[in-house]
Amino acid sequence: MQVLGHLLQLYLMAIGLRRFGAIRALDRIELVPAWGPRLLRAITFYIPRRRGLPDSDGERLAMALAKMGPAYIKVGQTLATRPDLVGRPIAEGLATLQDRLPPFSYDKARATIEDELGQSMDTLFDSFEQEAVAAASIAQVHRAILKDGKKVAVKVLRPDIEERFTRDLSLFEWLARTAENNSVEARRLRLNQVVVKVRETSLREMDLRLEAAAAAELADNMNGEPGYRLPTIEWDMTARRVMMLEWVDGIRVADRAALAEAGHNLEALGSTVIQVFLKQALRDGFFHADLHQGNLIVEPNGTICAIDFGIMGRLTKMERRFLAEILFGFIRRDYERVADVHFDAGYVPRGESREEFAQAMRSIADPIMDLPVEEISAGKLLAQLFATTERFNMQTQPQLLLLQRTMVMAEGMALHLYPRSNMWQISEPVIEHWVRANLSPEIQLADALNQLPRLIERLPSRIERWLADEEEPTGPPPFEAAPVQRNGRVWPFAFGLVVGALLLKILTY
Repeated sequence: MQVLGHLLQLYLMAIGLRRFGAIRALDRIELVPAWGPRLLRAITFYIPRRRGLPDSDGERLAMALAKMGPAYIKVGQTLATRPDLVGRPIAEGLATLQDRLPPFSYDKARATIEDELGQSMDTLFDSFEQEAVAAASIAQVHRAILKDGKKVAVKVLRPDIEERFTRDLSLFEWLARTAENNSVEARRLRLNQVVVKVRETSLREMDLRLEAAAAAELADNMNGEPGYRLPTIEWDMTARRVMMLEWVDGIRVADRAALAEAGHNLEALGSTVIQVFLKQALRDGFFHADLHQGNLIVEPNGTICAIDFGIMGRLTKMERRFLAEILFGFIRRDYERVADVHFDAGYVPRGESREEFAQAMRSIADPIMDLPVEEISAGKLLAQLFATTERFNMQTQPQLLLLQRTMVMAEGMALHLYPRSNMWQISEPVIEHWVRANLSPEIQLADALNQLPRLIERLPSRIERWLADEEEPTGPPPFEAAPVQRNGRVWPFAFGLVVGALLLKILTY
């Protein structure tokens, strides 16, 4: 019965794709079997196409997904970060996908607010604008004034949004499982993890307390950063389906003409956007991952205030080191170092050739690095880097692709504000500072010594898990080869313990 429900959903999806002339986009995605688009055309031959559609297949697909509803919008936005899955032209078209939907009624917003906060609107607010100032796929925002005179933005979830997402995501999960069960390429590209990522992101966005917590964490990290801040959260008026935060007056970064007319330094604003993003990603490992031009507001004093924290990115220290070292390696044209970083991080299987990988890195970077410095895009460089995954059997790293997409957005915003922005000149101080602070021999030795007691404490459980893995019955090997992973984890760990023990003995002699 569930399969029949999924088939009906697929049929309705096919109709939506046909209306927007988006089935042709599927022909350009290598992962889609050739018979798929032909079947979709056959079962929807009687559906007329809309007039006045754009020429870009990616933009048509974006329009179709936007019409289908919130879950499809989120999948499209995720696929925009995965050119390895859909191809670069389609990914660029999907990047235009905006989750703007018609607002729901004031009566429904009022009912949600009163139910969540347990008070009447008259008790909570001195005034409340019934017309939403913004409406997206998950929630909409109203402007209001509290009884104490404070201006606030009130974010309210759409009614029944959880049920709609659950229904649609179950279809996507079924499709991903079916693909992975029948395709090695689908397993390499981790289609199921793509859907899991959409689910995680959506569930986080559908609990506004988590979004508020993300905003508070980012505010703590950015405390004292000149020219950048975050709005204050009204925690006593925030619940699962309602979030209240300080209203920010200013000009959105999208309105360049208004910013120039107001006398703002556009070059300085662009530099702030890039440097703040890199500090969040490299220094803190926690970054605002929805950097479109409507989510940054420039206040009258020139301070940039970020809003909308539903999509955030996290990087481990290893991933931050990976990012810093490859950017540093590309700046210096040290392609052997770039290759070493990929192999040391375990992103490229050990059986591949480091020399050939370094040569591939040169083929990507040299044509870009010879351009005028203001034309070199770190985001596009990373995009071409990740496009080499198939050739060297690299497994996709979704968190790094989200980082690359956000970097492209940050760079695009800086160039929008000041077209002659020098990306490397803006980025290099932040990257060099992180490298000096984290990759010097003294710092790495101090980190090793700090981690040593914890590693020794966890040693018995690690050995127990390792022995348990060895005793498991053998079967068909998974796509991610276990021997490579085990060698990559256990031997560096054991070697580190031996070296750490020797250092500890020397220091306490």
